[in-house]
Amino acid sequence: MMSSAPSSSSKPSRPKALDPHFPPHNAPRVWFITRGVSPIAIALARQVLEHGDYVVAGVMPIEFEKREGQGEDFRTFLEDVRQTERWRERLRVVGLDSRVIGQCQAAVAEAVEAFGRIDVMLCAASEAVIGAVEELAQSSRTISLVDEIFEINFFANVNIIKAILPTMRERKNGHIIVITGITGHLGTPGLGMYCSSQWAIEGYCDSLAYEIAPFNVKMSIVQANMEVNVLTNRITSVPPMAEYLQGENPAPLAREIFSGLLDKLERIENPSSHPFFSFEDNKSPGDDSPTSTSPDAIMHEPTMGDLLSSDTVNSLYAPLPMAVKSSLIAETVYALTAIGGHDNPPARHIVGSEGVTAVKEKLKTNSEELEDFIEVSNAVDIAQRDMDPMQGLGIDYGFL
Repeated sequence: MMSSAPSSSSKPSRPKALDPHFPPHNAPRVWFITRGVSPIAIALARQVLEHGDYVVAGVMPIEFEKREGQGEDFRTFLEDVRQTERWRERLRVVGLDSRVIGQCQAAVAEAVEAFGRIDVMLCAASEAVIGAVEELAQSSRTISLVDEIFEINFFANVNIIKAILPTMRERKNGHIIVITGITGHLGTPGLGMYCSSQWAIEGYCDSLAYEIAPFNVKMSIVQANMEVNVLTNRITSVPPMAEYLQGENPAPLAREIFSGLLDKLERIENPSSHPFFSFEDNKSPGDDSPTSTSPDAIMHEPTMGDLLSSDTVNSLYAPLPMAVKSSLIAETVYALTAIGGHDNPPARHIVGSEGVTAVKEKLKTNSEELEDFIEVSNAVDIAQRDMDPMQGLGIDYGFL
């Protein structure tokens, strides 16, 4: 049974700037989070459960059962829920692969059956593919990654939004939030497919917002910093081409940026070893070459960052220590609690001062270019008064 008012239990002690900020509401809200195992989803779920809200967390069964990816963090969260009585009856976990429309419809139906409605839906699914556009055309495998990134970052979000719209429209209430990034504004070398998938979902959401507004269903795009989305989700890299290596190409490709970040994180998490690669994995029977446990092999053993430059396609999760993870996602989680379910939420919210500054500079450049070429923009109106009306429409009727 749903309680009639949020729990009044005290919140854990946190720095003032990170205290959750919730918009006023008359009753507990029901949140539907599409990728419940992500760090942002888990942190947000903890906040809203403590506040007295309800949470439906969508989880891919194969990822959870096989303990792949970020499943362990979610298991820890579930154990905390079991031990916290005020949370126990207000969490429902549903199987969900948003790439499958049938699973989306089933998950939404289960959420409504459990808690009666869905007030706020958070689309939190995102993955990054690192590689220059030309590098993604090297093989059938790299070409397939383009389809995969759009399946996850675009179509998965579209599927779950379409599945949830009927119930929100019928109730004439609801709020859909999609997490993208400032890469929805800014193209980034080495993240071309990732950026384009985010531009695509933002265009979809901007258009949808007008269509659903008459039903009192709101739409918000939350743009987190690039590091937040990339480092808290799966990263896939493709083999580099020599022409795009740093020595040949001066552009600061994402590969070099994130390789350095991964190496720093790896040293923080496990300074004495690199458990993400083993020479033993590639040895053939009878091969007596040094293994990853020998001194010679350890000296040359690749770091996690090196995997982004290997000659094979690699997928990995950044080794984020708990303190680093909490600090990285804090602003985004704070924004989500303050925006989610608001009577008048922003259509687009940029998280973090650095992101705001970067987008402002981009918009300033666009504005300056528009002024510089405004005469070109108005060229279609040149001598409009002296032209035949049909010629003004660009129609060639000389054959008449």
